[in-house]
Amino acid sequence: MRRLPLSLLIAACLSSHATAHEMSSHAMPSQSAPAPSSDPAAEAGLLSQTRQLILSGKRSGEGYFSADGRQMIFQSEREPGNPFFQMYLLDFDTGETTRVSPGSGKTTCGWIDPRGQGVMFSSTHADPNARAQQQAELDFRAAGKQRRYSWDYDPHYEIYSAAPGQPPQNLSKSWGYDAEGAYSPDGSQIVFASNRQAYTRKLPPDEAKRLEIDPAWFMDLYIMDRDGGNVRQLTQVPGYDGGPFFSPDGQRVVFRRFNAEGDKAEIWSIKTDGSDSRQLTRLNVLSWAPYYHPSGDYLIFATNQHGFGNFELYLVDAEGKQKPVRVTHTEGFDGLPVFSPDGQQLSWTSGRTADSSSQIFIAKWNDAEARRRLGLPATGAAPAATTPAPDERFSTGTTVSAADLRRRVEYLASPALEGRMTGSAGEKLATDYAAEVFRRLGLQAAGEGKSYFQDFRFTAGVELGTSNQLQAKGRPLALHTDWLPLSLSASGKIDASEVVFAGYGLRAPANGAFKGYDSYVHLDVKDKWVMVLRYWPEQVDEAAQQELKRYSALHYKLMLAREQGAKGLIVVSGPNSPDKADLIPFRGQGTAGSASLPAISLSNNAATAWFKAAGQDLQAIQTRPDSGEFVQGFDLKQPLSANLDLRKTEGQGRNVLAKLNVPGATRTLVIGAHLDHLGKGPHPSSLAAKGTGEALIHFGADDNASGSAGVLELAEALKGQPAGLKQNILFALWSGEEMGLLGSNHFVAQYAEAEFKQHFSAYLNMDMVGRLDKALVLQGTGSSPVWTELIEKHNLAVGLPLTLQQSAYLPTDATSFYLKGIPALSAFTGAHKEYHTPADTPEKLNYEGTAQIVELLRRLAVGLASNPEAPAYTRQEPPRQAQSRGLRVYLGTIPDYAGGDIKGMPISGVAPGGPAEQAGLKAGDLIVELNGKGIENIYDYTYAIDTLTIGKSVSITVLRQGQRLTLSITPGARN
Repeated sequence: MRRLPLSLLIAACLSSHATAHEMSSHAMPSQSAPAPSSDPAAEAGLLSQTRQLILSGKRSGEGYFSADGRQMIFQSEREPGNPFFQMYLLDFDTGETTRVSPGSGKTTCGWIDPRGQGVMFSSTHADPNARAQQQAELDFRAAGKQRRYSWDYDPHYEIYSAAPGQPPQNLSKSWGYDAEGAYSPDGSQIVFASNRQAYTRKLPPDEAKRLEIDPAWFMDLYIMDRDGGNVRQLTQVPGYDGGPFFSPDGQRVVFRRFNAEGDKAEIWSIKTDGSDSRQLTRLNVLSWAPYYHPSGDYLIFATNQHGFGNFELYLVDAEGKQKPVRVTHTEGFDGLPVFSPDGQQLSWTSGRTADSSSQIFIAKWNDAEARRRLGLPATGAAPAATTPAPDERFSTGTTVSAADLRRRVEYLASPALEGRMTGSAGEKLATDYAAEVFRRLGLQAAGEGKSYFQDFRFTAGVELGTSNQLQAKGRPLALHTDWLPLSLSASGKIDASEVVFAGYGLRAPANGAFKGYDSYVHLDVKDKWVMVLRYWPEQVDEAAQQELKRYSALHYKLMLAREQGAKGLIVVSGPNSPDKADLIPFRGQGTAGSASLPAISLSNNAATAWFKAAGQDLQAIQTRPDSGEFVQGFDLKQPLSANLDLRKTEGQGRNVLAKLNVPGATRTLVIGAHLDHLGKGPHPSSLAAKGTGEALIHFGADDNASGSAGVLELAEALKGQPAGLKQNILFALWSGEEMGLLGSNHFVAQYAEAEFKQHFSAYLNMDMVGRLDKALVLQGTGSSPVWTELIEKHNLAVGLPLTLQQSAYLPTDATSFYLKGIPALSAFTGAHKEYHTPADTPEKLNYEGTAQIVELLRRLAVGLASNPEAPAYTRQEPPRQAQSRGLRVYLGTIPDYAGGDIKGMPISGVAPGGPAEQAGLKAGDLIVELNGKGIENIYDYTYAIDTLTIGKSVSITVLRQGQRLTLSITPGARN
């Protein structure tokens, strides 16, 4: 078995309530556990026709194909007299299954000889006590007992070859655990894992003790000839190296390597001569069971980055240069993946069975899609097109129709456009398509240089360079494990300087009953590193927390340290923090720019060691300010030097602009929508729950392919509008909206306000108009006195149920125009649970409803453009908001923006598994009180959330169908 270390298997066993014999196939789900929930739609891009291959037996696992793909060797527990795995050979041609191991002892890690001369496996059948152990285990189970763990890296395991009709031949012949063997592609060599060196050399006392409790720690990789001769050691690193397989060309070996603590593993590869060792993943969790695709271009592996007991399959390119790509989306165990020799199928062990037992599954594999997601060159024949043919994208009528809208959305939200992220290839495809629509309609190009495009530059973020180093007292610290630069950090070399601890690194002025707070009082930090705790003191009274939170943002702490003359900033979460990860993730995406001071995140383990060396206790120190006690800063006596290499990345997005010219018109009505979305892979704005698809394409069908399709449909409909218009109409598709209204802001910034108001009369916006259910929300009606009457008049024929909202300060492109001095109206059908997740897909849209909305906008546009004058503009005061820097409490409520101007905070849904759902909140609830505070709007709600403490239950009161209901909710952590 390609095993996991003992400590992790015990922990996984405890977390899933699995029995001992169940855990003999890794951390697989318990049979008593409920059937796992799955998301087949998320898996469909890479896997199709998924089915359970092995049905017989209590459980099965580790299925490996023969070189010609006609057979599979696998292990299964299926014989009444043996409670342990035995090895079986499945013939795909006949369907026959034959046991190929002796039938006694424990057996694992099979392989079929590429030369067709039999099989290989690891077994303990030669142990004189093998049958007695079997009977003891059977008796134990018969008594109704269960073990927590039974796999003990039995030193009786040896690697055997077995030719048909011949007794097994011992190839390894060494005391110790010898297993995890695999043939080279030509069958001349065998790579395997073994802890034999722990039994052949004299161990110091500490290692001897460790061998008793954790023999996996001594596992290294070896290579031997096919007859067992010429054994040579391939790796020699503290911790478990295991699960090795040859690359398809036989030149390298891929394997998983555990750290010395045995709690994390990454995927590595190495040449067969032991040189050129490469780390391919850096997920900082438990990643294992790697296997090459037959092309050798990429490999597949299992990882638990979505939850300790939830193993999912991922891809990574063979060089480890790209971010891993998720394959499976099923809660529970998916591991031990294997490609068929032709690369057209994937087999793996999964707990997705009806009774949650682990069995072998198989599915068709989409190599072309895998390559696309990994950014690898395509090979072989291209798959059938999954997006509309080019001519179909333009086969639309001259009137607004649901069929035309569907056709446009299905292209804009197709996999080929990869979520249309600003500056991406998908954005280029989308903008090319829109420009071609306008060109075919004969509309005037209104972009730059007589084109339909208006380019704008933006700071895409920062990325880690290759020269990041950190040394404490001359000892290097490990990037990603011990530390990470902050994305707002300056770059450069910092000579060794002392480190001073400054508590939470806060300075807040007195305000009423709040007496003020200063972490830097009597503390000299000039030309020194300042170490501060993240966030703010957790246990001080609510009023004090509210004051301190305003000054807790990392940008502010860095600025404050800089003002004190510090040389750099070190941020530590601290052991009291409820955050799941103590290192602050490096999210360079969308970062506006860097500060002038170096800034890093340091792991709790590293910080604890520094405190201990200074005679201090980090947890005890953190507890004191958490409870309100002032803690004077002090010198940690830890000289620290660094080289920080952060590289700013700049991107270019583009708007699409087309104009319908009306002879004699001096003003222009603008109709727009944003075309961009979140793209492919993790994104700071993604709301996909961990483990449910945050690494997939965010298709953005409703947000905002629906609005973009609406603009294109309006352009086609208004192009044939009868004479009578007295204003030009500018059709605009913006990019950069998801990054902060970048495209529309760039457009309006080209004009002074007075000039802008002379050129443009009003703005009509469509943002998420694909999910019409209860009512269409028209936002910004307070921006002009004409809106209410105009809407009433033109909706008579359309008959849409409407909700009108006054505020013109909106999280969409309409705000860019309103702030420039013209009335703006935005159409919106409301938030939903698929918002900003990969599940926002075309089939979920209400196209008939969208057609009605576009028709209403068409009538409004004609009504506005039939008057040469601009509608009156009403200036509104910006809404007052609670200052909420550093907000991290998570409740899992989805605001209902279609709720209208009512007192309270209406919700359209709750996040699955979130605190709100667990508390019993439901879609349609109106939140009127939280933690004793009255809620009249979303700003009251945000302020109330800001006062909550993670893990501390509070009351929440809602109105549900006219009844007042008070529930208890326990806030969670946002990250």
